Amino acid sequence: MFAKNRCGEIMIKETTYIANTSSAPSESSSSGVSGRSSGGLKQPFRIIIIGYMGSGKTTVGKALARKTGLPFYDLDWYIENRMHKTVKQLFDEYGEERFRMIERNMLHEVGEFENVIISCGGGTPCFFDNIEYINQQAETVYLKCTPEILYKHLKMGKTVRPLLLNKTPEEVKLFINKQLKQREVYYTQAKHTIDVTLMDSYDKINITVAKLQEAIGMDR
Repeated sequence: MFAKNRCGEIMIKETTYIANTSSAPSESSSSGVSGRSSGGLKQPFRIIIIGYMGSGKTTVGKALARKTGLPFYDLDWYIENRMHKTVKQLFDEYGEERFRMIERNMLHEVGEFENVIISCGGGTPCFFDNIEYINQQAETVYLKCTPEILYKHLKMGKTVRPLLLNKTPEEVKLFINKQLKQREVYYTQAKHTIDVTLMDSYDKINITVAKLQEAIGMDR
């Protein structure tokens, strides 16, 4: 019997990227990077970005990694690399309950890496004690978007998302509204919240990155 999904239906695959290898950052490389890019953050540190799909977690994480030189890990990518299967394949083969256990275990792996930036899947904070764990381990940032901005980002994205298949635009909008309300109780537990506007240019992405750096004290 599968566990009840506390976040609504989540058959979504986020865009994935990693800024270095799949192994944990070495002690020497982490120390070398962090000293010049961490600003006022206590060493060692982690930045974990959460939010609904389409909020720009991977986009912002990649941009922040380029700006700071820090390694960036997308949790979905990490899971796929370790399991040698896509997130959708894991859902189809194991069901959600087992996938969420895998996700939790992988979160606890990357959550031990030092001086890194991590983005989580849209549902990650909503299961088990995940939100408590990431708040314990990192400076957590919720990228908060209106349903309208989320919809526009999803429409702009190149990733094929099962949620958008065979649904009219109105059906997708209604689904986003409903699921976002279910998930915000977890998202809003992050230490920092950044209001995200439409990120349809590099300038706007950089504005969001600057807001994030200011919020967590990296600009000091």
